[in-house]
Amino acid sequence: MSEQNEAPETTEQTPAAPERETTDIFLWANQIDAVKNELDVELFLFNKNYTPYSTNFANELNAQLKPLFLFDILGFVTMGAGTGLSVRDFELSDGEENVLLRTDLAKVGRAETLVHLIEKERHDILEFSEEEHEFKRIKGIVARFTLKDKPEKTFYIVKGIQQSNVLKGATAWEFREGKFGSFQAEVGLKLPTDNQVLITGQDIFVFNQPKFERLFNYDYKKQAIAEARIDEIEKTYKLSFPDGMTLQDLVKDRKKVITKLQKLEVDGVTQEQAVEYADDMQLELMTDEAGAIIIMDGNDLDTFVNLINEDYITSQVTGRRYEIKSKKLLDDPEGEPSRG
Repeated sequence: MSEQNEAPETTEQTPAAPERETTDIFLWANQIDAVKNELDVELFLFNKNYTPYSTNFANELNAQLKPLFLFDILGFVTMGAGTGLSVRDFELSDGEENVLLRTDLAKVGRAETLVHLIEKERHDILEFSEEEHEFKRIKGIVARFTLKDKPEKTFYIVKGIQQSNVLKGATAWEFREGKFGSFQAEVGLKLPTDNQVLITGQDIFVFNQPKFERLFNYDYKKQAIAEARIDEIEKTYKLSFPDGMTLQDLVKDRKKVITKLQKLEVDGVTQEQAVEYADDMQLELMTDEAGAIIIMDGNDLDTFVNLINEDYITSQVTGRRYEIKSKKLLDDPEGEPSRG
C-alpha cells in the first residue's frame, strides 16, 4: 500500500492593518510656507457645546489674519527643525523641553466632531448673531485655511477665547481722538497671539498643552482610566444598546460619568443586585428578554453608573429618595466586627 501524504495544516492569518502615516510637520511647514499667500481663510466660532457658527470679517482684517493665526506656527516649526525640535505623541509625553506634541484627531472626539460639522454639515451651520447666540457662550475660534482645487491641503488653526478679553458695547468705552466715547460695536474681542492648536489631516499638533486640554476637555489620563473601567463593565454586566451605539460612544461625552468612573469599583454590585436596587428605588431601568440592562441614552447610562456605584439612598427618617453626590465611608460602629 502506498502512503498518502497529508498536507500540513495551515492557519489563515488576517494581515494586520498598516499603521497610518502621520503628518511630517516639518515638510508640512515648508509646503505651506511656499503657498501661504495663496491660501484662503474662513473663520468659525464655536460654543461650549462645540456647535460651530460661520462668521464674516471685514477686508481690512485680511492683513492681520495670516500673521495672527499662521505665520508664527510656520516660524516655530521651521526654526525648530534647526534647533532639534522633536515630535512626541501627546499620550506618551512627560513634559520634555523642545518637544511638539501630536495626537490622532480620532482620539479627541470634540475636535473630530467640530471638523466633521464644518466639512460635512456646512448647510446646517448658522451665521453667528449676538442677539441669538450670545458671545459669552463662545469657547473658541477656528481659522480654516484652504488652497484652491487642493482639498488635501485644508487645515485648521484653533484658539481659545477668554471672556476676559471680550468687550460688550453696553459697558465699554473707547478712546478716540483724545477723548472717551461709548463703544460702538456689539462686541469687541482681543484675540490671543500665542500658538495653540493645529489640525491637519488626521493629526492634531499641540503647541500649548493646557489650552488644548481646556479647548476640547481632553484629559488623556482620566480618559484612559475611564476606558479601562468601561472594559471591566462590559465584562461584568450584560448591557443592551440601540443599533450602532456602544458604551464607549455614550461615555465619551458624559463628563460626570467619566469623573465617576475614576474611582468606581466595578464588581461591587452584581447584575441582579443592580436590577433589584433599581426596582427598590423606583427607577426607570429596563431589562430585555435575555436579562440585559437596556441603555438607550445618556440618562439611562447615568442611572446605571449611579446604581453600580451605590449612589441612591432612601432616608430612614422621611422616606424620600436621594442621589448622593459624594460619599465618605464611615468606620464600623464600636464593638461590631469589621465588614471590610
